[in-house]
Amino acid sequence: MDATSPSTAATRPPAMPIHGKPRMHSSEHALSVTEKLGYSLGDLAANLIFQTLITYLAFFYTDVYRLPPATAAKIIFVVGMLGAFVFTPLVGIAADRTRTRWGKFRPWILWTAVPFGVLSLLAFSTPDFGDRGKVVYAMATYSLLVMVYAANNLPYSALSGVLTGSMAQRNSLSAYRFVAVMIAQFVIQVLLLPLVLILGDGDRVKGFESVMTLFAVVGTVFFLITFLTTRERIVPTAAQSSGVMQDLADLARNRPWQVMLALTILVFVNLALKGGTYIYYFQYYMSEPALAAFLGGTGFNGMVALLNSSLTAAGLVGFQWPEDPATSAFSLFNGSGIVCMILGIGVSRRLADRFGKRDVFGGALLLSTLFLLAFAVFPPTAVPVVFLAFMAHGFCYGITIPLLWAMIADVADYSEWKNNRRATAIIFSAMLCGLKIGLSVGGALVAGILAHYGYQAGAAEQPAAVVDGIRLTVSLYCSIPFLVAVALLFAYRIDKRMEMRIEQELSQRRRAADAVA
Repeated sequence: MDATSPSTAATRPPAMPIHGKPRMHSSEHALSVTEKLGYSLGDLAANLIFQTLITYLAFFYTDVYRLPPATAAKIIFVVGMLGAFVFTPLVGIAADRTRTRWGKFRPWILWTAVPFGVLSLLAFSTPDFGDRGKVVYAMATYSLLVMVYAANNLPYSALSGVLTGSMAQRNSLSAYRFVAVMIAQFVIQVLLLPLVLILGDGDRVKGFESVMTLFAVVGTVFFLITFLTTRERIVPTAAQSSGVMQDLADLARNRPWQVMLALTILVFVNLALKGGTYIYYFQYYMSEPALAAFLGGTGFNGMVALLNSSLTAAGLVGFQWPEDPATSAFSLFNGSGIVCMILGIGVSRRLADRFGKRDVFGGALLLSTLFLLAFAVFPPTAVPVVFLAFMAHGFCYGITIPLLWAMIADVADYSEWKNNRRATAIIFSAMLCGLKIGLSVGGALVAGILAHYGYQAGAAEQPAAVVDGIRLTVSLYCSIPFLVAVALLFAYRIDKRMEMRIEQELSQRRRAADAVA
C-alpha cells in the first residue's frame, strides 16, 4: 500500500469515525497492489493492439496487404475521424448513464473483451478480395475495431477516475498502468516484427495472422482479470445527475478540458507519426553496413547466435531470430528506448507529487522534443548517436506518460468542483476523441507523406526524395506537435496548489453527502 504524500496528508480533513474507529472515505481509498495490477492488465491488453496500430498499421496496409499509400492514408484518416466524432461521443454518453450492479464502467470491459480480440485478428488478416474488395475489407474491419476499441477503452480510462478520489493514489495507479503500457510497447516494437517473420517462416502475411491470434487470446483474458479485480467507489449523488446538453455545456466552459483536448490530439499525432515512420527509417535511411557493425560491436549478434543455438538444441529450429540487420536494429532501438521510458515513468510520480503534474509534464515534454529535433542532422552511419538520442528522448517522454491521463482525471475533478456535477465518462470520451483524431491524423500523415515523396512499396531502395522525407518526418515534422503542446500548457490552470485545493474541497463535500445519506 502506498503512503500518502506529506503535503496531501497535511491538508486533508480527518475521516469521520464510526464506533470510535477512523473510517477511510471512499474518495481517499488507498488502492491495493492487486487492484493496481489488475487494472493495469487492461491497458496491457488494449495496447497490444493500440501499439500495433501506431507502429505497423501504415506498414501493414502498404507492404503486407499491398494497398496504395494514398489509399491507406484515406482509410486511416476517415475511420479515425469516424471513431473520434461518432463512436467515442456515443460511448461516453452511454457509459455515464449505465447502471448495473457492477457499476458504470466495469461492465463495458466485460462486454467488449471477446469482440475486441476477434476484430483485432480480422483487421490484420489479408483475404484476397481483389483491389476494390481489399479496400472495402480494410475499411470495414478497421471501422469495427475502432468502434469496439472506443467501447472498451473509454470506460476503462474513466474507471481510473472512480476507483479512488485521491490524486496521490491516481498518480500511483497511473504509474502501474503505464508500466503495463511499456511492457506492451516492448512486445510490439521489439518482438512483433521478428515474431511475424518467425511464426510466418518469412511470410509476413501468415506471420501477422499468427501473432494477432496470440494477442487476441491474451488480451481477452487480461480484460476479464481487470473486470474481476477492480471496484468503482466514486459514485455521483442524485443531485449531481445532468442531461447530455448540460454535460456538453459544462465542457464548453471548462478551460482545462479544452487545453487537455488539444494537448491530447497533439501528443497522439506525434506518437502515430513518429512510431509509424521509424520502421521505414531503419529500412531505408540508416546504413545497413553501419547497422550490422553496430550490432556486432555491441554484442547483439553474439547474443542472437547464442539464442538461436539454444533454440536449435531444444529442437525449435523454426524459431530462429531473423538475420536482417534493419529488423534487429529496429528491435534493439525500440527496446532501448522503452527501457528508458520505464525509467522515466519510475521518477514521474515523485516529480509530480513535488512540483505538480502540469509543470513536470511541460518541462519533460520540451526536453524530449529537443532530442527528437536532433535526428534532423544525424547521418545514416551515426548509429550509436541515434540510439543515445532516442534513449534520452525516451526517458524524458516517459516522465510525461502517466501524467497525461492523471491530468485528465484531474479535469473531471475540476468539473465536479466547479459545477457540482460529475460526468467522468464524457470528459474521458472527449479526450479519447482527441486521441483518435491524433492517431488518425498522425497515421494518415505517415502514409500521406510517403505518397507525397513517391514511396515505392516493397522496393529494396527508395528514391532520394523519399529517404529525405523519412528523415524529416522522424525529426522536424514529429517535433512540431510537441512544441505546440508545450505552449498550450501556459493556459492550463490546474497547478500543484489548485490540485490540493480541489482534492480537499471535494473530499469535504463527499463526507457531507455521506453524512446526510
